[in-house]
Amino acid sequence: MRRGNMKKKLIVAGAVLMLCACGNKEKEYDATGTFEATEVTVSAKATGELKTFNISEGQAVEQGAVVGNIDAYQLQQTSEQLEAQKRQLGATRSATDSRRLDLEKQLSSISQQIANAQRERQRFAELVADGAVPKKQLDDINYQIKVLERQREATRDQIRSNNASLAEQSKGIGAQIDGLNAQQRQIADQIANAQVKAPIAGTVLEKYVEQGEFVAIGKPLFKMADVQNMYLRAYVTSSQLKDLKIGQKVKVFADYGDKEKKMYEGTVAWISSRSEFTPKTILTDDERADLVYAVKISIKNNGFAKIGMYGEVRF
Repeated sequence: MRRGNMKKKLIVAGAVLMLCACGNKEKEYDATGTFEATEVTVSAKATGELKTFNISEGQAVEQGAVVGNIDAYQLQQTSEQLEAQKRQLGATRSATDSRRLDLEKQLSSISQQIANAQRERQRFAELVADGAVPKKQLDDINYQIKVLERQREATRDQIRSNNASLAEQSKGIGAQIDGLNAQQRQIADQIANAQVKAPIAGTVLEKYVEQGEFVAIGKPLFKMADVQNMYLRAYVTSSQLKDLKIGQKVKVFADYGDKEKKMYEGTVAWISSRSEFTPKTILTDDERADLVYAVKISIKNNGFAKIGMYGEVRF
């Protein structure tokens, strides 16, 4: 009996020591969560056959890279037709301007002829006064000057009339060209939208269509995410909020299981201003807490952290 009592005492003492050791053991984390990344679903901005679509899941693409093209043949044909119409209108405007210049040149020529004839009249008037030439020659010059003056006045009237008409015509042509330019800009935008581009630099997560399929505006084509700049969404209790602030540096651990972890330098990027019930998959410093606050901690990923992976944070 004595030996049995001694054995029981040793077992109880050992249990007490274990409990004390466990009670003194410091937790390795202050909060837990899962890794997330900024995800973007890219949709079609044009309607037509997907002529090319050169991406695959897991592929890294640069921001602005063209990864596919939607058939834009009809749009290009329309753009070429509009360009032809603009050239035709430009030729019409050039022709009207040319006619106006011809009339002005004609007026200048008549004025020059009148000036020459007036000089001849002065010379012949002196000769007639001296009796060197008959007066008829002076009369002929005067008649020629009157004819030229009538021609000059008629040309001026024609220029005034044409200028008003040509101004209206030129204004109309200008309006048509402006309309064509507006249409071309719209078509240029539609042609640009026919190119499927990556809006951010990142990795393709999912691909929803294949080359050769017909797509409509708004149809999702693929999903991508920026996996270089990730964040851990963790949850903290109200008592932990006093120890957190935006921009604070913390330690983040990616948990690979079997006690294998990788550490990252993290920065508190966001703290929720609204509490929520503790998610079932999350452990907090106070496991009895019903309400917690979400925080986002940004990290620079080295390729090992994955979306949805379990993580821990130490403040």
